[in-house]
Amino acid sequence: MKRTKRTFSSAFKAEVALEAIKGIKTVSELAQEYGLHPTQIVHWKKQFLEQSASVFENDKKLNEELDQLKSERDELFRQIGVLNFENNWYKKKLK
Repeated sequence: MKRTKRTFSSAFKAEVALEAIKGIKTVSELAQEYGLHPTQIVHWKKQFLEQSASVFENDKKLNEELDQLKSERDELFRQIGVLNFENNWYKKKLK
């Protein structure tokens, strides 16, 4: 009988990788506990460590996007003020 490919959630991978990083249990013990191959755990651990820096890069990108949105908002408020001023001026001229 053919075995279907198992898929694991990101949360599960992170949990296993953190367990491996902590070093409380060996990779072999973790493999038995979670029913995985030790090589898979080592791969997830390596991937976790390599991508951990991207967490802070994403933070930086979010801050840049937030600053851009704030400047766009300020520009829109300025335009609203100008339009309100012009609208009031036209109302006075019509009377």
